[in-house]
Amino acid sequence: MKKVLFVLVLMIVGCYFLDDNARSNVYLKKGNKHVGQVLFKDTPQGLLVEVDFKNLPAGEHGFHIHENPSCEDGLDKNGILQTALKAGNHYDPHQTGKHLGPNGKGHKGDLPFLKTDSKGETKTSFYVPNLTVKEIRERSVIVHEGGDNYKDEPAALGGGGKRIACGIIR
Repeated sequence: MKKVLFVLVLMIVGCYFLDDNARSNVYLKKGNKHVGQVLFKDTPQGLLVEVDFKNLPAGEHGFHIHENPSCEDGLDKNGILQTALKAGNHYDPHQTGKHLGPNGKGHKGDLPFLKTDSKGETKTSFYVPNLTVKEIRERSVIVHEGGDNYKDEPAALGGGGKRIACGIIR
């Protein structure tokens, strides 16, 4: 009986580490309202990102992978409280310091911007060839208030404006 239990435990643990999917439940920071889920999956075409959001403001929104697995607010260098600041900067493992858009030679965390309809909903999917589930797990995904211009200006906001929604990638 002990051997059977041991084998079952090994199988369960093994399946956890072999899972090639990651998920993030995303919440509006104002009012902590659930806006939806992002599913990440490794494929031969690259990282498949499937987005299903509701309850966002209508329009375009910057969308990025950020360094840290945190959605906590924090004080910026001027002492001003910023939404989800503890998520850190855009994921940039090669330290390019550049915001060049999806699949550019800058931040690897730059994703295509999202466009929500008049009801604040978006359901979309896309591939990111330069990312894997392994490297984004235990980071965060951020939705910004405005569309992304894929430039470094305004520098403090990465072109997309304030952070309005956040989720930790598990």
